[in-house]
Amino acid sequence: MSYDPQVKQVENNIVISGVEHFDLKQTFDCGQAFRWQELSDGTWGAIVSEKYRRVGFCEGDIVIYNCDINEYEAFWKEYLDIDRDYGAIIEKLSENDILKNAANENKGIRILKQDKWETLCSFIISQNNNIPRIKAIVERLCEHFGEKLTEGYTFPTAEKIAALEPEDLSSIRAGFRARYIIDGARKFVSNEINRNLVETADIDTARNELMKIKGVGVKVADCTLLFGYNRVDALPKDVWIKRAIEQFFDGEFPSCASGFEGIAQQYLFNYIRNLYENPTK
Repeated sequence: MSYDPQVKQVENNIVISGVEHFDLKQTFDCGQAFRWQELSDGTWGAIVSEKYRRVGFCEGDIVIYNCDINEYEAFWKEYLDIDRDYGAIIEKLSENDILKNAANENKGIRILKQDKWETLCSFIISQNNNIPRIKAIVERLCEHFGEKLTEGYTFPTAEKIAALEPEDLSSIRAGFRARYIIDGARKFVSNEINRNLVETADIDTARNELMKIKGVGVKVADCTLLFGYNRVDALPKDVWIKRAIEQFFDGEFPSCASGFEGIAQQYLFNYIRNLYENPTK
C-alpha cells in the first residue's frame, strides 16, 4: 500500500490520517526543536510561525488545533514533513542491523522543517550546552526581544537581533555565544551567507556557506541544514554519533542511509544515547 496521508478540516481543527510514523514526544523532544512543551492533556504546544498552536493525537489521527486548511498547506505540511514516506526510509535502513534497531526504536521521529533563522540561532546557542540550558536561553531571548502573545513570546527576528550589540544580550546569559548570535543575525539579514545556495547547493557547499558565520562549525552548520532547511542529506556528528560510527560502522556511515543520512542520524542518536546510558538494555 502506497503512503497517502489524508487531510481534512473538522470544525476548527485539521485532522491528518494515514501517517504511521509520528510520535509527538519523539519528534518534539529529541533535540531538534527547543520550544515545544508537553501539556497536561497529552498534546504539545509551541509558538511557531508567530502563532501558538497545539498538536495532538485522537484515535490515531494527528490533530492540529485551531488551524484551517490554508494554514496547513502554507505551513504545517512542510513543518511536520507530512509528505515524506518514513516507512520506506525505515525499510531501506533495515539493510543494516544497527540502523534497523535504531529506526524501529525511534520510528516516531519526523524531521521538522523549522524557521531558518530560529534554527541557526538555536543551534549557535546549543554549542557546549545541554538541552535544559539551551531551552532556557532561547526562552530568555524570546522574552526580551520577541513579540508578546497571550501564550508567550515569538522568536525575535534576525533583523531585530542584527541591530543589537553582543552586550545587549547579557540578559539572556548566553556567554561567549552572544557575539556569534549577533554575527549570525547580521550575515543572515545582509545575505552575506547566500541562503539560496544553502538551500540548493551540494551539502559541502551549503555547509561552508553557513560556516562563514563566526562560531559556526561543522556540527552547527549541519544541524541548521537538517532542521531548518530540511536537508535530510546533512549528517550532524556529535560525540554520540562519532562514537557510534567508529564502533559500529568502522568509521563510515552505512550506504543504505545515502540521501537521508540526517533521518538515520536522528534514529541513531536516540538509540545510541539510550544504549550508552542503559548499558544492560
